[in-house]
Amino acid sequence: MTATPDAQTQNSPNEPRRRISKRIAAIAESATLAVDAKAKALKAAGRPVIGFGAGEPDFPTPDYIVQAAIDAARQPRFHRYSPAAGLPELRQAIAEKTLRDSGYTVDPAQVLVTNGGKQAVYESFATLLDPGDEVLVPTPFWTTYPEAIRLAGGVPVEVFAGPEQGYLVTVDQLEAALTPRTKILLFVSPSNPTGAVYSPEQVKEIGDWAAGHDLWVVTDEIYEHLTYDGVPFTSIATASPALGDRMVILNGVAKTYAMTGWRVGWMIGPKDVVKAATNLQSHATSNVSNVPQMAALAAVSGPLTAVNEMKVAFDRRRIAMVEGLNAIDGVECPVPKGAFYAYADVRSLLGRELGGIRPATSAELAALILDKVEVAVVPGEAFGPSGYLRLSYALGDADLATGVGRLQEFLATAR
Repeated sequence: MTATPDAQTQNSPNEPRRRISKRIAAIAESATLAVDAKAKALKAAGRPVIGFGAGEPDFPTPDYIVQAAIDAARQPRFHRYSPAAGLPELRQAIAEKTLRDSGYTVDPAQVLVTNGGKQAVYESFATLLDPGDEVLVPTPFWTTYPEAIRLAGGVPVEVFAGPEQGYLVTVDQLEAALTPRTKILLFVSPSNPTGAVYSPEQVKEIGDWAAGHDLWVVTDEIYEHLTYDGVPFTSIATASPALGDRMVILNGVAKTYAMTGWRVGWMIGPKDVVKAATNLQSHATSNVSNVPQMAALAAVSGPLTAVNEMKVAFDRRRIAMVEGLNAIDGVECPVPKGAFYAYADVRSLLGRELGGIRPATSAELAALILDKVEVAVVPGEAFGPSGYLRLSYALGDADLATGVGRLQEFLATAR
């Protein structure tokens, strides 16, 4: 039997074997985690770096949640394997919490508990996508979304909305990006990285549009409790009943309860989709650690008192950051209505001289800022087009004031 040319090329003894597969080699490093790691390394080396990179609340996890973990660690039943889909009591509590917060009724069998929100993101796309399927991705986007889509064999299709439209995509833009290969609309409100929040009317319009094209909607609701100025959170699952069961909801405890390190997230979807994703997880990681699951149970079934107290602090920091950034010539920053990020338009600064250098991209500008004034920000390239900087205001008030002050002093020298 004669080998095909492709097979001959692949099996050629003169071609060295790849050390890293094409699939994994194509994945970009998480830009937000990279910036955060660099900032922490510089701080550990004694440099007074202010980190606006990671979206990580500076508050400790509330005491009652920590106590639930301590109590669980002492119980031998939590020292053993548990169901891959999650502890039954946690899945029940997540279903009840979803009804409470989103008005969306789900059965516990529709819930899969994952190792943080990122695993829920990947497993959702891996379960729904076949190679070549397209996903509409409103842009700016969280850096992990397109990488998870590509890893699952899908094709992310960016739909960009700039500051002039409040970083909110329109149905007309989505319609223009639609192709016969489109299978999923990714929908995120409140948004990371922009803090944009869609109105109830906009959410319904977009959901109904997706339903009219028989698209799936994957919606990330992890910032549901962080909206400001009286702006409501609206779940697309309840705003657009026409979507039916072509809906996957992603969420987790990380942002709301200051539990980024506990690594508990979840996905909610039709039973067949959740069962398939559970099969994947059973081979990849099996069950989430039981002790954090019990901490998450305390979080989602407990009061929102501590959450609301943190929100007051985030709101105060939000106003201080936006006012400070907009005081800089060449920086324009819309007031975010949700999450804990400011997304600053710095296109006017590119090409101008700063510290003897003329940065041509926001990546070069972010590197220059870190080098010259020891402030870590994430460049727009991590989330879509160049020309923007994302700054998290989830850090302490004093550090925020110091960091913004350094930016004001340095960027004022732009010529």
